[in-house]
Amino acid sequence: MSSLQSHILPLLYDPRETLYIKPGGELGAQGDPNLIGIIPPIAPGNFGSKSFRKEFGLRYAYIGGAMVGGISSRAMCVALADMGSVGIFGASGLNPAVIEGEIEKLKDELLPGQTFGSCLIHTPQDPSWEEKVVEIYLKSGVTLIEASAFMQISPSLVRYRLSGLTTTPDGTIVAPNRVIAKVSRLELAKRFFSPPPPKIVQEALNRGWITEREASLAPRVPMAQDLTAEADSGGHTDFRPALSLWPSAARLADEYTAKHDYRQPLRVGAAGGLGTPLALLAAQDMGMSYFVTGSINQCCQESGLSEEAKILLGKAGQTDVSPAPAADMFELGSKIQVLKYGTLFAPRANKLAELYRQCQTLADIPPEEAKNLEEKIFRKPISVIWEETRTFFKERDPATLEKALANPKLQMALVFRWYLGQASRWAISGLTDRRTDWCVFCGPSLGAFNEWVSGTIYEDPANRRVADLAGLLLHGAAVIKRLSLARDLGLLPDDCYFNLSPPSPEELANFF
Repeated sequence: MSSLQSHILPLLYDPRETLYIKPGGELGAQGDPNLIGIIPPIAPGNFGSKSFRKEFGLRYAYIGGAMVGGISSRAMCVALADMGSVGIFGASGLNPAVIEGEIEKLKDELLPGQTFGSCLIHTPQDPSWEEKVVEIYLKSGVTLIEASAFMQISPSLVRYRLSGLTTTPDGTIVAPNRVIAKVSRLELAKRFFSPPPPKIVQEALNRGWITEREASLAPRVPMAQDLTAEADSGGHTDFRPALSLWPSAARLADEYTAKHDYRQPLRVGAAGGLGTPLALLAAQDMGMSYFVTGSINQCCQESGLSEEAKILLGKAGQTDVSPAPAADMFELGSKIQVLKYGTLFAPRANKLAELYRQCQTLADIPPEEAKNLEEKIFRKPISVIWEETRTFFKERDPATLEKALANPKLQMALVFRWYLGQASRWAISGLTDRRTDWCVFCGPSLGAFNEWVSGTIYEDPANRRVADLAGLLLHGAAVIKRLSLARDLGLLPDDCYFNLSPPSPEELANFF
């Protein structure tokens, strides 16, 4: 390191300081006629969209995204709210009664004015789940949801968005229920940036879910004012490259704001790959309105994931992830991305998908394959699993059971979905006996984060707190932005890399 660098670097690492630069890297003062440049303070709170922060009452345009089965827990939502950001409760995969109880507890734990959201995941195989959960959200006053895995706009989603829709005296639309859509495809983004489909609006009206007045205002509001463009990530994903997806979604937001003459511009946030400050800064420089993290939060102490699974995640590299079939949309061939390190879930789940493509009934499965399923994957006779599945659907969804009794292919799908669904629950509960079958949603951003914090206090998941991780990314992005400006002024070499070490929790506390 040159003497110039050793002189200027400590000052660059504090994003609150304004630096007045003279020739040769000497520090000057405001108004000095010999200045060659100014490096301004860069506040992490200024990242993202000011309108987004204002609308949601946030200090930071930062979201802890939803994670299945309560992994993004009440504790995580509270911790993020306390730092001035927002967490989305992971309602997917939970019984509606459990969701209702968790929402009520969360509302009691938050301070007045703090924001939280909850997940609504698309369940085309079980639309009654969506209906029940939306009913709970409306009754409980949940005014923000993250809509995930939607391939089409559902009546329940339209009901949520339009309920309570009204106008001010000057004609401004007031929509109390806000939807943040999470998509990876532009054709889906177009659906969310458009007003609710008239046919679905009419269906919601016919069912008594919305009023005539709310239906009449529907053409004037987008399904989602905010849309998260989700690149290569954990969970449901299309493995999209962020550098092409994010700007394309931003252009679409501008296009559809003009197309529908919305008074308030549509906004796009970034998700998928945000595991380091450089990644967050890249999203910021591409004009993203907010930033959503997921995989990195699973290791945190507030996460609802088992401690043993957090340890596995803490050791994962960027390539220790793999695609696998999704439990909730198994028949459609939908994929999720999961942890490969320390578990055999991905190859076993992919084997089930292969058998589903090859066979029409459970009886068609070759004897050797059936034996392998029963001994190594299911650890139960297929007939026993079918009886358990039959009992489950008899209570929860009799209509699906009736279809399965008449359709052997669907019966096979439900048996295979038993394993896919249980595998996630085993990981959450930390069931040691099924450790090789744990399904842990995970994207490569976690590996990038693990590499970045290697050798620091954060290497151990026991020292990771969700608000600290948010602070690390936001503070690091602000510092790297200043380092970039210093390089532009010739204070750092043109070919330098910004290998910023994460500050300690005590140092980080000085900035937040």
